[in-house]
Amino acid sequence: MDERPRLLLIDGMALLFRAFYATAVTGQYMVNSKGMPTNGVQGFLRHLLLAFENKKPTHVAVCWDMGSKTFRNEMFGGYKANREAPPVEMIPQFDIAKETVEAFEIPNVGVSGYEADDCLGTLAKRFQEDADVSILTGDRDMLQLLDDHIEVHLLQKGYGNYKSYTKDAFTAEYGVTPRQFIDVKALMGDMSDGYPGVKGIGEKTAFKLIGQYGSVGGILEHLGDLTTSQRKKIEADLDMLHLSRKLAEIHCNVPVAFSLEEARFGRIPETFMQLIDELELKTVKRHLITAGMNTSLIS
Repeated sequence: MDERPRLLLIDGMALLFRAFYATAVTGQYMVNSKGMPTNGVQGFLRHLLLAFENKKPTHVAVCWDMGSKTFRNEMFGGYKANREAPPVEMIPQFDIAKETVEAFEIPNVGVSGYEADDCLGTLAKRFQEDADVSILTGDRDMLQLLDDHIEVHLLQKGYGNYKSYTKDAFTAEYGVTPRQFIDVKALMGDMSDGYPGVKGIGEKTAFKLIGQYGSVGGILEHLGDLTTSQRKKIEADLDMLHLSRKLAEIHCNVPVAFSLEEARFGRIPETFMQLIDELELKTVKRHLITAGMNTSLIS
């Protein structure tokens, strides 16, 4: 019997941003001889390589946002409106990161009008019956995708450190199911994404209410059982509560043209090694040599 495929889905945006800001805060942009900053790309690739070593995937894909506007912006003008534009040193590194992934012969996945989250969710759900899926991200929103054969690994400080979740581990820690986490987010909102949820309902109360009543709908059916303060807050923000739930839910039916076979992963291609030299990615080259991964099979 063939071994079950191990599909690693990478949140490219999360890894690149995390890598960039880890060194940018001290002004270490790692500019090469062409004057191009490479700090984000080098950190992104280190995260990638360590994930290959740790997770030993048989198939890999990297998902990206495709522009700043998505269907969520059409639903709510304030969605992510509080985020500043990326620093000038980071802007060219988006394309360079995608170029390095392509040189690795790994698919870059993105669909206009959707976020990387939606592509990750779509691929995870599409292939969970055929493969063991691991999602590598820094975004806690991804925990709603946990399911049979779907794990989520949240990046922690440093490189190669993750907080890993299965569906059962999430429920044991939070007292709600991964799907119910969407309703929790609807109540508490998400300041980083710019939607408020119900004003005055924090994370602790949101988890407690969803744990008790099961869903936003369950809470609304039992408004009379809530404290006067909780009921008034929810009644005052009812429209935003429903909208926040739509914004919080990852869309898992994105029209992604993608087959598992094109994500098959094994040997480090020569094209990748050549590009590393061309871009002068010395940190990445050192990592490959130290790990003994130079054009060898990762298994």
